Amino acid sequence: MQPEWQEEVHADKIDLGLWRQILRLARPYRRYIGLSIVSTVALAAGDAAFPYMTKIALDRFVIPQTTEGLAWFAAAFAGLVVFQSLNLYLFIAMAGKVESGLTYTIRNEGFIHLQRLSFSFFDKRASGWLLARLTSDASRLGEIVSWSLIDLLWGAAAMLLYSAVMLALNWRLALLTMVVIPPLAVASLYFQGQILRAYREVRRLNSRITGAFSEGIQGATTTKILSREEKNLEEFQELTTSHRAMSIRAATFSALFMPIVLVLSSVGTALTLWRGGTGVALGTISYGVLAAFISYAGQFFEPVREIARIFAELQMAHAAAERVMGLLNTVPEIQDRPGLKNDWPKLRGAIRFEHVSFAYNPQEPVLENFNLEVQPGQVVALVGETGSGKSTIVNLVCRFYEPTAGRILIDGVDYRERPLAWLQSSLGCVLQNPHLFSGTIRENIRYGRLTATDEEVERAAKLVNAHEFIMRLPKGYDTEVGEGGGLLSTGQKQLISFARAILADPAIFILDEATSSIDTETERLIQQAMETVLKGRTSFIIAHRLSTVRFADMILVIRDGRVLEQGTHGELLKKRGYYYRLYTNQFQET
Repeated sequence: MQPEWQEEVHADKIDLGLWRQILRLARPYRRYIGLSIVSTVALAAGDAAFPYMTKIALDRFVIPQTTEGLAWFAAAFAGLVVFQSLNLYLFIAMAGKVESGLTYTIRNEGFIHLQRLSFSFFDKRASGWLLARLTSDASRLGEIVSWSLIDLLWGAAAMLLYSAVMLALNWRLALLTMVVIPPLAVASLYFQGQILRAYREVRRLNSRITGAFSEGIQGATTTKILSREEKNLEEFQELTTSHRAMSIRAATFSALFMPIVLVLSSVGTALTLWRGGTGVALGTISYGVLAAFISYAGQFFEPVREIARIFAELQMAHAAAERVMGLLNTVPEIQDRPGLKNDWPKLRGAIRFEHVSFAYNPQEPVLENFNLEVQPGQVVALVGETGSGKSTIVNLVCRFYEPTAGRILIDGVDYRERPLAWLQSSLGCVLQNPHLFSGTIRENIRYGRLTATDEEVERAAKLVNAHEFIMRLPKGYDTEVGEGGGLLSTGQKQLISFARAILADPAIFILDEATSSIDTETERLIQQAMETVLKGRTSFIIAHRLSTVRFADMILVIRDGRVLEQGTHGELLKKRGYYYRLYTNQFQET
């Protein structure tokens, strides 16, 4: 089921502010847009000239049956054809550059903005939800701005020029031809709302389908183990069935709109033939004028039909615009206070929680009036039941979230008075499920500090006891890890992520269940490395395996967001309390 936070509700009317924002993103390509506009208006002028040339041919050469001046006329006609061909080439070339450029800009801006967003944003949104906006929705916007909006301009320019020429030739006949425009406007206003609502639902369902694909691929192993194929298929078919039904609804409204436009334009052409034919019979209208009006009547409603088509596309594109700009306009929940400088002293690692409370959901507090003081270089272990608040404490230390009450001081200062970069550039994290990027082992370790030399990369690997297994691989440090590190074991990925974190030389080190999913031998290697590399660094270790925290300077037993017990391993065993029971139970099981 789609989470409530992913359900988007938008106004029924088109928000022109969104399109102004999109056009601002297109500013780097304004030269190409300008040339597209010039070529489009020129094309409309050329289209308006062709029927007038037909009038001249009939009234000047065909009816009088003379060839005097025909050569000049033929040369002018040929020049008009060349003029139109050059404008058409210019329009296609420039619009293509605008489309590719704007799509690139939207995706680039989107990716940059994602890097700025708070941890909580990704914690609440599926990857498929984001992928749909930066792939299909972004492409749709690039296409609509480069082609459809320019075509809309062509349609408007053509209608104005056709109207001007027709009014100049015979204003009565021109008004009769254009009498169908009001009912066309009424039909457009009705159908625009229906099409917009339908396509909004189509785009929403498309995001959910993309998310389902993403989760299906990432969770393929779990699906097979739990024999969930049939149930997953049922859920996916429910999504795709809804998507198909809404797509058909949207297509039906679009399909109804076009015939209505076609019928009304045919009525306008018929009125022109009736009135113009009568005028020719009475001698009040020349054959050339009638032929020009018939041509203009046909051409006049071509841009009307084109505008109707583009308007239908704009309804669909507006839904994409809402989704893309909604992402780009998302304000990070955690930001630097305005005016902060970056020239702060190096972080030492003294941390103090003062009456800190926190809740992901206001009705369900995780921490209440929590207090803790950690000296620089201390190793603090957090143990307790799942959901007791251990990861929340670490997330608050990292400033992935901020306290809802109280404050956290680092080196004696509320960390909200310092830039995010000051803290987070001094963090090293090793998580339960480490993420590796596609590339080699060397590239993944160097990700911790991009300026590191090969020698520094290998030194970091040796510190965490990863060097030995790396050298046993066919290509050593140049071995490809695969997408997400899929070509390595969980333990190997854990050691590489540990080396990556150490290479960054962090002042604060976080290990979140770093040994819970690995074998005993790898746990031994990591434990040896921990005792070496954590010296002199303020460190937080979250662990269920209590054998990995015996060396900690302080062990906090957390329960329901409060410190139940506190002390060293030996002190807590002597108390024979909750920690003692946890440890002895695990020891007996081992």
